[in-house]
Order: sequence, then structure tokens, then C-alpha cells
Amino acid sequence: QVQLVESGGGLVQPGGSLRLSCAASGSTFSIYAMGWYRRAPGKQREMVAGITSGGITNYADFVKGRFTISRDNAKNTVYLQMNSLTPEDTAVYYCNRRYTWWPWGQGTQVTVSS
Repeated sequence: QVQLVESGGGLVQPGGSLRLSCAASGSTFSIYAMGWYRRAPGKQREMVAGITSGGITNYADFVKGRFTISRDNAKNTVYLQMNSLTPEDTAVYYCNRRYTWWPWGQGTQVTVSS
């Protein structure tokens, strides 16, 4: 069973940057489209960014131009570079497959505050 481990979150000031990482166990990682999701306090989980097995990316409108998703299939890892962070980006961030989910990891907390 695939396990997902997210890392890289923390406290950052508005306008700052963070780079999240998600390591997936298992040997079939490279064939799946992957995504980053987030859940803000009191809100439902929402998709932030996705990347196909071939590297084609898509983004939610609220992060376009600020966030960049990438993947390293050799390391079974997907990344999320987050720039120009705002308090509205405060959430727990998770990675998972894009359409059919593996068990969710614990996520990584991102807090944007001055």
C-alpha cells in the first residue's frame, strides 16, 4: 500500500515562499497523475495543482502564477513551490493521486501570518 509523506510546511510571512515535498512509497508512482490539495480551517479540501505522469500541469485559479507543481519520478516525489503567499493560503496541504486516491497522509501545515 502506498504511503504519502508531506513535508516542508511552516510559518511564513505574507509575500513569502515555501517549497513542499511529498514522498510516495511504492514503485508505480511514476505512472499516476498527482496533485496537491489543501484544507483550510472550516472549509472542504480543495485541489490546488495537478501534474500528469508526463509533466503536464494544471492549477486552481487562486494559485495560478504563484504556485508551481513538479515531480521527480526517480525519487517518487512531487513538489509544490509556493510564492507570494497570502493569509488565505493558510491550510494543511496534502498530496495524492489526481482522480483515485490512495490513503491520505498527515499533510503539512502552512501558516501565512505576520
